[in-house]
Amino acid sequence: MQWKGSVYKLIWPDLMLWLSLYYCLSFTYRFALDEDQKRQVFLLGGGADGGLLFEKVVLYCDEFNDLIPVSFLLGFFVSEIIRRWWNMWELLPWPDSVALFVSTSLRGQDERGRVMRRTIVRYINLAIVHSMTRFSVRVKKRFPTLDHLVAAGFMTENEKVIFDEMINVRKMQKLYWMPCVWAASVVTRARKEGRIKDDQALKTILDHINTVRALCGKCHHINIINIPLVYPQVVSIAVYAFFLSCLMGRQFLDPSKNYPHHTLDLIVPFFTIFQFMFYMGWLKVAETLINPFGEDDDDFELNWLIDRHIKVSFIAVIAIVTFLATATCGDSSVTVDTE
Repeated sequence: MQWKGSVYKLIWPDLMLWLSLYYCLSFTYRFALDEDQKRQVFLLGGGADGGLLFEKVVLYCDEFNDLIPVSFLLGFFVSEIIRRWWNMWELLPWPDSVALFVSTSLRGQDERGRVMRRTIVRYINLAIVHSMTRFSVRVKKRFPTLDHLVAAGFMTENEKVIFDEMINVRKMQKLYWMPCVWAASVVTRARKEGRIKDDQALKTILDHINTVRALCGKCHHINIINIPLVYPQVVSIAVYAFFLSCLMGRQFLDPSKNYPHHTLDLIVPFFTIFQFMFYMGWLKVAETLINPFGEDDDDFELNWLIDRHIKVSFIAVIAIVTFLATATCGDSSVTVDTE
C-alpha cells in the first residue's frame, strides 16, 4: 500500500486524535460510571422521564448531526479546487512551439544561425524559469538568486547586470517578460538578415513567443488571486463540527435500554471510521491541491518540467536542424534548403 501521496498519510493524525477522544468517552461510560451513577436521573426540560445526561447527549447528537450538509459543501468545494488545479496546469508555459517554429523557419547552418536558434530558446526557457521562481517553492529553492540562473546557463553575466538594474533601480520584480523581448529582438534581426524567409513565418514565431509571455503572466495572476478564505473555512468548520458531534452521537449505549440505533456493541466504530476516511480524506485532498506549486507529494514537479523543457527545446533547434539538413526518404537522399 503506497504511503507517499496517499489518503492514509493525509488523515492518520486526525483519525488517531478522533479515535483517542472517542475511546476516552467510551471508557468513561463503560467503566468510570458505576451503576448508581447510571441510575441517576437528570431531568431535561422538566420532563417526567429522565436518564443519564451522557445518554441524552448521545441521542441528541445522533439525531441531529446529519443536518450538517457535509457532502453538499465538500462536493462543491472539491469540484472548484480540482477545476482550478487543472487550469493551473494548463496555464504552465511550454517552449515546444517556439522551438519547433524556430528550428523550421530560422534557416542557416552557419555558426551565427546556430547561435541565434540556441539564444532564442535559451531566452524562452529563462522567461519560464524566472517566472516559476516567483510562484513555485521548489523552483525558488533550486534557483534562489540570479547567480544560480547564470551558473545553470540560463543567462549571461551581462544579462544579469540588466536584471539587477531593473530590480534594484527600477524596483521591478516580475521580469519574466524581458527575456521574451530579447527573444523577439533576435527573431526580428534574423528576419532582417534574410534567415527567416517571409513575414508570415516571423509573425508565427513572434505569436508563440507572446503566448509564452502571456502564460507566464497568467500563472502569476492565478497564484496571487486565491480562493476566498471564507470558502475553505466554511467547509472545514462543517467537516470538523460533524465529526465532533460524531464523538458523542456514535457512542455505545446500554442495549438493555433499547435506544434506537444502539442495540449492538461493535466496540470499534467501523462505519464511522470509513465515513471519517471519506469526508476527511476529501477535505485533505482539496487542501493539498489548493496550491499545486508547493512541496506536497502531489504538487507539480516543476523542476522535472524545467529539465524536460531544456532538453526538448535545445534538441529541437540543434539536433533536429542538423537532421533536417539531410533527410532520407526511402532510398533517395533529399537535401533540405537551409540557407
